[in-house]
Amino acid sequence: MLFRLAQGVPFVIVLMGLGIELSPVHFVYTGPLLIATPALASLTMGPWGVLWAAAGALLVSVISATLHNSWGSQVYSNVLALVVVCVASVTMSSAVRTRRQCELDQVRRIAVAAQSVLLRPVSARLGPVRAASMYLAAETGAQIGGDLYEAVQTRYGVRMIVGDVRGKGLPAVRSAAAVLGAFREAVHYDDDLVDVMNQCAAALQRECAVPGAVEQEAECFVTALVAQVSDGPVVQVVNRGHPPPMLLHRGKVQALMPASPLPPLGLEDLVTGPPAKPESYPFLPGDRLLLHTDGVLEARSPDNEFFALPEAMEAVRFASVPSEFLEQMHQRLMCHTQGCLADDVAMLIVDRLDEEVGNQTGAAAASSSD
Repeated sequence: MLFRLAQGVPFVIVLMGLGIELSPVHFVYTGPLLIATPALASLTMGPWGVLWAAAGALLVSVISATLHNSWGSQVYSNVLALVVVCVASVTMSSAVRTRRQCELDQVRRIAVAAQSVLLRPVSARLGPVRAASMYLAAETGAQIGGDLYEAVQTRYGVRMIVGDVRGKGLPAVRSAAAVLGAFREAVHYDDDLVDVMNQCAAALQRECAVPGAVEQEAECFVTALVAQVSDGPVVQVVNRGHPPPMLLHRGKVQALMPASPLPPLGLEDLVTGPPAKPESYPFLPGDRLLLHTDGVLEARSPDNEFFALPEAMEAVRFASVPSEFLEQMHQRLMCHTQGCLADDVAMLIVDRLDEEVGNQTGAAAASSSD
């Protein structure tokens, strides 16, 4: 708000100068005040803003000299000074703007590189499913986000996680790394999905207990969801405060809402009911399951409208492979937001294969691990 007000200061000065020249106190000399407007505009606006401010100041000077028949050396000197200040301000504004953009682009590249170290692409084929993943960094800032995802083939089936850490920056990355590390270890040894989630919660608790691991006076929590696809035609889900996965079945999208909502990881004190159990949903051959972070649902258009995720999934349902599906979803998301994401986006998609194909793939993976 203050920045917008600062941008309007040069034009307010131009209007004040015009008002003085058209009033009975037109004998007040406004030349130095008008000459300063391009320099003031260069502090908060780009080259075009500087040019508009200079044009306004020049117009007031011409109107004043014509109206009061005061053309002379002083007016010409003011116009010349205004041109010189305008050229200098445009040059400085362009240089500063270019430098800031280069610095921001470099920091964004570093942030994306750091995020890619934490989030590795999932394999295209995992047991009974085909999979693909995508991570999109927000365009409004250079901070690293706390979105996380992973898909691992285990003896219990394909196990997946998607989550979103509260906050941004290095504290969020450390929390995401702790949760992902616990997940990658626990999925191979714990047969119960709830135990896998509990291992992630314990890892987050240890990370948050480290001094300086989180921002002061900030809660440390992670919304997370783990899912498991085995040989049966179902998917098991444990949801801890995360947006529900979206199931595409026969061209229609359904949100797999939890029957008993649970708080995010790190807020275990709010759990008052009986121990959680995995919830099962039908997941038949040909179905498509999308796990995502809230950056997808909260993506807004310039008209402040949220992204319609179910409708977008139904519109691109004919995409043959998961990677193509995600690419089309990416295009629709960018079109909706006009290329300006307010939050990071992570998406993980799996297609349920025919049972015979899944069994053959699972047997091949088991024999290679032996």
